[in-house]
Formats: sequence, structure tokens, C-alpha cells
Amino acid sequence: MQQVNLGMIGGGTVGSGVFHAWQQNGDLMAARLGVKINFRKIAVKAFDEPRAYEIPLTLMTTDWQEVVNDPQIHVVIELVGGTGIAKVMILAALAQGKTVVTANKALISACGPELFAAAAKSGANLYYEASVCGGIPIIKSLREGFVSNQFPAIYGIVNGTCNYILSRMKQEGADFGDVLADAQKQGYAETPPDLDIDGKDAQHKIGILASLAHGFWADHHEIHTEGIRDVSKIDMQFAEKLGYTIKLLGIAKKISGKKPGVQVSVYPTLIPNSHVLASVNGVFNACFVRGDVVGDTLFYGRGAGKDATASAVLSDVADAALDLKLGGKVRVAPFNACAKKGRVMPMDEITSRYYLRLSVADKPGVLAKISAILASAKIGISSVIQPEGHAGDSVPLILMIHDATNAAMQKALAKIAKLPVIKGKPVMFRVENFD
Repeated sequence: MQQVNLGMIGGGTVGSGVFHAWQQNGDLMAARLGVKINFRKIAVKAFDEPRAYEIPLTLMTTDWQEVVNDPQIHVVIELVGGTGIAKVMILAALAQGKTVVTANKALISACGPELFAAAAKSGANLYYEASVCGGIPIIKSLREGFVSNQFPAIYGIVNGTCNYILSRMKQEGADFGDVLADAQKQGYAETPPDLDIDGKDAQHKIGILASLAHGFWADHHEIHTEGIRDVSKIDMQFAEKLGYTIKLLGIAKKISGKKPGVQVSVYPTLIPNSHVLASVNGVFNACFVRGDVVGDTLFYGRGAGKDATASAVLSDVADAALDLKLGGKVRVAPFNACAKKGRVMPMDEITSRYYLRLSVADKPGVLAKISAILASAKIGISSVIQPEGHAGDSVPLILMIHDATNAAMQKALAKIAKLPVIKGKPVMFRVENFD
């Protein structure tokens, strides 16, 4: 039986998880593939660093170049993370014609075109299934399973930390800060948690999916990104009364018109409770993919963790092994640039519905002043909630807004915020109905 030798850079939580999964099911993989998978060398920070599973000392080295430069290693797995030395490692492996498997979403997002160009130049392949949604095979599905489809829309709950926080806020009526602190204690959120709760992690992932789906590179600088810091328990309560759930949603959606393009964005979104994504809770991820041929599909599972990531990494290893078995290194190109031109639409051009919460003075005429500003911008109000029983100088006023462009809504909101009757910063979230 043919043998494929692996070298891995990174032997911490995820790396040791990959090695453990191979120990557990390597024979099964060989039986299914007709190729024996063998670990030859693993580069680590230190031999005694904490890791979830043991790695034999005989396999370890502290010099990553020993992995990349070993002529008997066919596939290099990069699990270092970040956009610094990891990029050097990957480019060095690709330059030698070695297939690379990575879970590095930040690097793919920031440097994808450069990495794919390097792979094409050397005739090597670059696999990155584990970079988006952990163990969910979303990259392979878009690249191969749905090869006959165009993608009118992709919606993703792609950050488990944010989904865990928002789920608990809704279920327990808890405050954002309290749930975040508890999530950090339990290891679901990092310290500091900015990458997750400010939407940057989700930005990396939806950008990769949008690029793969539409055949041109979606520059991460052009992706409108908002996090969940402004979501409060009162918003959760009012959203529920209106029949919605608030989720951090990554969106990659085709927009037609005089200047067509693709909306690529991340922000807290009101989702109808009747939609399947509204029931995705805890640390789980889900991608709702609409293909023009296949229709609507849903992918659901764990988006992070050593085991889910290991599953995705080894699935890429299996593909790489089949490439080599069949006598080539690139059976399916890592990124097909099928579109001659592509445009990420500026957020100001995007039209949506809105949830607006205002803290207003409790006196007559307030709604009339707000309505007048919206009307002058040709923005309609679909419903209003002003709950009773709120004592004090201000009361909450909740408005559901008809379709309007982001530019028009932001301009109107700036005027509303200057009204003397407005007692706090307006809170606005978009509403998605999946039409």
C-alpha cells in the first residue's frame, strides 16, 4: 500500500488533537483511501508544553524547518496560527512543491490571493477546510459538492463564542457582561475576547466563504463588520416579543440592480423564530447555503475545538493523499477564480429592514418628532412598541422600520440622536427575512 508522510507544525491543543485522531482512526483512513498515512515529524514550541494528548518524543522537534525541508515529507500541516511566521512556513512548504493543510483563517483571509498564487506557481495544493466552521465540511461542499451551483445567498452563524453568549442572554434573560465573564471562566471566550465579540473572527470566515462562492477575492478590508457589544437583554426581550431571535450573522448575498455586487458583511441580526438558524444555540455553528440548482441547504455542527478541527484537518489530509495516489498534487484547485470581475458592495448601498431602540423622554409628541425625520428620508415605520411600567426620566421606544438603504438610515439616525427628547445612544440592528 502506498504511504504518504505527514509533517506537522504546531503540537499544542489542536495539533495533539490531530495526532490523537490519527492514532485512533488512521487504520480506518488507510482502509478507505487505499493509502497509509504516516506521521514523520512534528514541530513544537517546547517538548514539555501542555497539550491535550501525548506526542512521542521521537517525533518532535523544535525546528519547524526540519519539517518543511525533510524530502520524505509529502504533506505539511500548519497549526501555528496568526499572520506572521505561519505565512513564512506555508510559503516555504509550497515553494518546495509540498501540499499544505492549514486551519489558519486569519492568514487565509488576509493573504489568500498570495498563498493561492504561490501554490499554483509550484504546482502544489493548499487545503483549508478547518479554517471555517471547524468540523463542518463547508469548504469542500462549496468547492466540490455544489460545483454546478451559483450561490445567491450564504448565511452563517460562524462564531461559537458569540452564539454561546447570545443564546444564554436569550434563554436566561442575562446581561451581556455577565455572560461574557462566565464564558471566559469556562474557556468559551478568550481574554481579551475582542477577536470574537467584535466580529473579526466571523469576518475572516464569511470572507473566505464569499470568495470561494463567487470566484473573486473579497478583501477583508471591504467587509462591513459589527460585533455584539451593543446587544442587551432588553433587546433580546423585545426581539422575542416581535417574533425574532438575535444572532451574529455572516452574510454573503448577491445583490442585483444597476450596480450589482455581493453583500459581504457581519453584524447582529434579527432572525425570524420560524427560521432554522434561530434554533442554533450554544457553541454550535451553522451555514445556510442557497444554491440556484440545489435550493436551500443547512450545515450544522461544532465550529471549534480540538476534535472538530482534527476531523477537518484529517479530511484535507485524506484529499491530499488521494491526490498523490492518483499521481498529481492538485486534483481540485484550492481557489477557482471563475469571475473576471467582482464587487463587494459598500454597506451604504445595502437595503434592509431595521429594529431601532430609543431611550426617549416620557412626554407627548416624541413619536411625532421621530416619525417626521424618518418620513423626510422616505423611511416607513412598520410597527411601534412603547411598553408601560417604565419609571424615570426616559422610557424605551422600539420601532420596526421598513426597507431602507443603510446610508439613508444612518443619516436619519444621526438626526434623531440630536433631538432633545432622545436620552441615550440609539441602538439599531438589521432584520433578515431570507427572501
